[in-house]
Amino acid sequence: MIAYCGTDCTVCPAYVAKRTGDYELQKQTAKEWDDPEYPVTPQEIRCDGCKVQAGEKYKFCREICWVRVCAVQRNVETCVDCCDFPCKELERFSQAVGGDVIAQLRAVKQSRS
Repeated sequence: MIAYCGTDCTVCPAYVAKRTGDYELQKQTAKEWDDPEYPVTPQEIRCDGCKVQAGEKYKFCREICWVRVCAVQRNVETCVDCCDFPCKELERFSQAVGGDVIAQLRAVKQSRS
């Protein structure tokens, strides 16, 4: 389950917490992800993956993730499948989440070959 941004949903704490019912993981993750501009509660650390039609999505992914919105509009499996990859917005997203999203997506593409 690879998200549009290249994240492996199966290792995301919100996905794992929902599958395992691990409330301690929910509390710990909420503390790490909490931000004054975007507060997070332990109850919100639950997700079935950003690509599911019916099911829970972590509130950031559901409410404001422009990567998900853009990928859905462009009908691509992941951002690496987009003709504009890598775009400036994806580069900003990568910096915001503190990881190399673009490298992750390139690895996804390479693993398909």
